[in-house]
Amino acid sequence: MNSKTNVAKYLLYLHILLAVYSLSGVCSKMAAQNEFLSFWWLFWYALVILNLGVYAIVWQQIIKHLPLNTAYANKAVTIAWGILWGALFFHETIKWNMIVGALIVIIGVIVVVRADE
Repeated sequence: MNSKTNVAKYLLYLHILLAVYSLSGVCSKMAAQNEFLSFWWLFWYALVILNLGVYAIVWQQIIKHLPLNTAYANKAVTIAWGILWGALFFHETIKWNMIVGALIVIIGVIVVVRADE
């Protein structure tokens, strides 16, 4: 690692990437609401494949600049993104235990990231 600024920059990139990556779950659920092999089913699954392809390429670039254990620990924040996307796109109810669980995950990620500093 070069500097704290460089690490912070790549952590920001990682979290943007993880937010985009978590949208593949939204696309999968949208596809599941359509008839198998219909246009919209194919459309949504094509977006899933595109999303995962972009994710794989950008992930490889990010782990060049961050410790692998830090990058993997941060993947857990997709749980929080999933809760948010569920509420926004599918009008799912956010319950207190979901918030507590997401906070525990985020605290765990912070502990791991701070340990790598």
